[in-house]
Amino acid sequence: MVYEGMRAMAGPFLGSLGASALIVGLVTGAGEAVALMLRLVTGPWADRSRRHWRLTVVGYAMTAVCVPLLAVTPFLGSAGLAVVATLIVLERAGKAVRSPAKSALLARMATSTGRGKGFAVHKALDQVGAFTGPLLLAGIAALTGLLWPGFAVLAIPGALAMVLLAQLRRRAPIATRADPDEDEDEDARPARGAWADLRAAAVGADLPRAFHLFSLAAALTTAGLMTFGVISFRLVEAGLLTAAAVPLVYALAMAVEALAALATGGPFDRWGGRVLLVVPVLVAAVPLCVFTDRLWLVLAGVVVWGAATGVQDSTVKAYVADLVPAGRRATAYGVFAAVQGVGALAGGALAGALVDRHAVALAVLIGVLQACAAALLWRTTRHQRP
Repeated sequence: MVYEGMRAMAGPFLGSLGASALIVGLVTGAGEAVALMLRLVTGPWADRSRRHWRLTVVGYAMTAVCVPLLAVTPFLGSAGLAVVATLIVLERAGKAVRSPAKSALLARMATSTGRGKGFAVHKALDQVGAFTGPLLLAGIAALTGLLWPGFAVLAIPGALAMVLLAQLRRRAPIATRADPDEDEDEDARPARGAWADLRAAAVGADLPRAFHLFSLAAALTTAGLMTFGVISFRLVEAGLLTAAAVPLVYALAMAVEALAALATGGPFDRWGGRVLLVVPVLVAAVPLCVFTDRLWLVLAGVVVWGAATGVQDSTVKAYVADLVPAGRRATAYGVFAAVQGVGALAGGALAGALVDRHAVALAVLIGVLQACAAALLWRTTRHQRP
């Protein structure tokens, strides 16, 4: 609720403080880059320090503090815009701090229920917040005519999240290791110098080849999965929806993401990574729908986009946990996120350059990328035992 509410309103809020479109793009882009690329450091840090819980708590606390503080920035005069930009980037840094450690903890905790179900439930609850957070801020903005009170209200779910995290920490005090066999992983590490060790961890040099093939496949699907910003831009430009209606369509996509994550968790636990072969098919279908001039077909494309994103952001994490040794999971999640980030950056640039006048070429190119992704997924999963 807290960070998705902030992301939904970040652009208009920066604009209300005098930011240009260029500044909005730079700030939000820098934030997303930090959220992904910094995990190359925080993932190995979590594995080597074994402080998974500490990094998880610190990362969530950064979000719970930075977002409500946005409410005071309109009263800071000329410094307000700089403070907003700093807080947004710091909040995204908090995401990078917590995500690899949190995913490693979740992979360990979900072994008794099935990792597919565990990550699916996590993603579904995450999307409940992604659905309600933007709607809460939109409602407060409609009632008050101001944007900053919504950020102040987000202090409440932020505080509740920290209380819940403290309760969980007391219930699972020994969950600082992903699995009991991490001692064997530690003994198997080759001796290196400090800098060589750090470089090897940052690029995942000691991770299995299957993991790197799977990361490349995920990067290709991410590159083809256009951001909602591109889709919503075309919705408004084509006159199919007003800008005020876009948050409702986004909320629909978030709800579909939650349902798709839940729907694939159980099949993953039964059949393994082969269920992920559906992702390239879904991604390839999105441009065929959203590049039309019929609203119902575009909305169907948004539903498919939400389904693909839900599977991409949940079940793939369960599969990463199956591909790598227990003691390298946080490192693997950091590398995986960075590779996905490169795919997202390339895909965003590609969609931005072609969506306006070369939509057909963009749809064909996305189809080619997904064919390559499907081939890599098949090669990675064909020998897997569920």
